[in-house]
Amino acid sequence: MWDYTDKVKEHFLNPRNVGDIPDADAIGEVGSLACGDALKLFIKLDDKKEKIVDAKFQTFGCGSAIASSSALTEMVKGKTLDEALNVTNKEIADFLGGLPEEKMHCSVMGQEALEVAIAKYRGGPVPSHNHEHDMEQEGEIVCKCFGLTDGFLKKVIQQNNLHTVEQVTHFTKAGGACGGCIPKIKEIIDEVFHEGKYAAPKKPEKLTNLRKMQLIQEVLENEIRPQLWADGGDLELIDIKGNTVQIAFRKACAGCSSSGFTARFVEQKLKDLVADDIVVEEVQG
Repeated sequence: MWDYTDKVKEHFLNPRNVGDIPDADAIGEVGSLACGDALKLFIKLDDKKEKIVDAKFQTFGCGSAIASSSALTEMVKGKTLDEALNVTNKEIADFLGGLPEEKMHCSVMGQEALEVAIAKYRGGPVPSHNHEHDMEQEGEIVCKCFGLTDGFLKKVIQQNNLHTVEQVTHFTKAGGACGGCIPKIKEIIDEVFHEGKYAAPKKPEKLTNLRKMQLIQEVLENEIRPQLWADGGDLELIDIKGNTVQIAFRKACAGCSSSGFTARFVEQKLKDLVADDIVVEEVQG
């Protein structure tokens, strides 16, 4: 279990500013129900259209998403639009006394919604954080599963000093589904920090069948299942037959339209950390 602060628990159990504003001056929507997290942010300005006098939210997501949205609405009240735009996802997390790294994407989502709302109000280019929306793209789409662009990922990497793909996944979800964008994420990290190419994950050169089975179980338990838990999903190891790993998705992952992408992500993770010849097979059971 993640260790949540008392303030996160407070804003989850007693969230502030839940609901909508019928005559809102600005509305920002990010995420999607299909991806497990969605946020709609409403902003009301004063008569002079200078400062935010009210902010409310509607969200679909975990406790951290609710707490982060609640914190954001409290933080932006009384600020000008420019001041609100300077609120970073790190400041949202700090306001809550910190968030587990695996849940930092919830604070990023709040920052995204704020940017979209203000951009729409001002009539300028709207940053796209979801490819399902017909908006002007903030660069080239890198993660097709979650519609995240290279421009957005660079910004999050820079602001939060992220140096590994795993950290980027925790903060944005990029690379957390099919895994096809992982090589591009590595390139973006290299570009941001002017580092050399990342070495491929190390894995044992020779494995006995018993050791391979043990490693498969360890990777599933320590690397993969925690990422699925973050979105209310899970998987169960059904069987290992030679190089074929049979899994069944549980909870939110069961029957999900993206389960095929997730299975490929699981397979790539096992190839990276255990053996190149592993094949993952999704079964019903």
